[in-house]
Amino acid sequence: MHPNVQRVKAILDEAGLHGRVRELTEGTHTAAQAAALLGCEVGAIANSLIFMTEKGPILVLTSGAHRVDTDVVAAAVGVEAVGRATPDQVRAATGQPIGGVAPVGHPAPVPTYIDVELAEHGELWAAAGVPASVFEVSYDDLKSLTDAVEIAVE
Repeated sequence: MHPNVQRVKAILDEAGLHGRVRELTEGTHTAAQAAALLGCEVGAIANSLIFMTEKGPILVLTSGAHRVDTDVVAAAVGVEAVGRATPDQVRAATGQPIGGVAPVGHPAPVPTYIDVELAEHGELWAAAGVPASVFEVSYDDLKSLTDAVEIAVE
C-alpha cells in the first residue's frame, strides 16, 4: 500500500471508519472514469480540488457532476479570487498527485469547503492519496472528517 494511502487509511481508522479504502486495478483521473469503475453515479464522486487564493490554498470537495464556478466559490469563502492550482502547488499543499488527492492526509491543514450537492448521494467515493485508490464515506462523515464548511460551487 502506497504511503499516501496508508496515511489516509490511518486517519479513517482513527475516526472509526474501518475497511473503507479500496485499491483499484487502474488509476482514475476523472470522476467519470472513477464512477464507471466503481459502478456509481458521477455525482457520488467527491473530487478533492485544490485552488489558490490570495490567502493560500483551499480544498474544495465537489461532486463529480459539477464544474466549480470560481467566482461563486470566491464569494462563498470570502476571498477576492480563486484560481486552479498547478500540479506543483497541489503536491505542495497535499503531498498527493492530481487525480489522487484525498480530502485528508495532507502535511498541514488546508481550509476545506464541501459542495452541498454531495449531500444528495447516500455514499460517496473519494480518492485515497493516489489515482488508483479510493474510499467510501457518507456526506456527514466526510464533512466531519475534514471539518469542511458547506458551500454551493455552481
